[in-house]
Amino acid sequence: MEHVEYVYTSGMSESDVEARLRAGEHGVLALASDGDAYATPLSYHYDGDRLLLRVSDHDGDRLLLRVSDHDGDGEKGRFLAATDTATFVCYAASTDESWSVHVRGPVSRSERRVDEATLNEWFQPFRLFDEAVEDVAFTLYELEMETVIGRATVDG
Repeated sequence: MEHVEYVYTSGMSESDVEARLRAGEHGVLALASDGDAYATPLSYHYDGDRLLLRVSDHDGDRLLLRVSDHDGDGEKGRFLAATDTATFVCYAASTDESWSVHVRGPVSRSERRVDEATLNEWFQPFRLFDEAVEDVAFTLYELEMETVIGRATVDG
């Protein structure tokens, strides 16, 4: 690897991981079922104790009912229901600096109920993709933070 460019990384301190999670707004949730993988970008909110994920429910893709009842046939809901341990990754990378935080644990529907004002405060605006706003609802999921690992570039 004589001509391959690289940078050194190191584990982040607990306070650095905490700061990155508090400052971030989005990441990728990775799920698995019977050897198949599924990853989806999601907005999140970290309050110091909990990592909450905003998951959309689209008309015709009854995620709200399916995940709690483990029925239905939507892809995201099937993977949420089947995954024992999920991984959520938030990160940033540039030519000068990079970091990533990986959070692993079970993901489940949150019992916490919040109003629209709180959703707007906690999460960035939702990006609609060819759907009407009245056809989209949200459910909060909580990722139990069993393992949290952060890495960042170091001067080297």
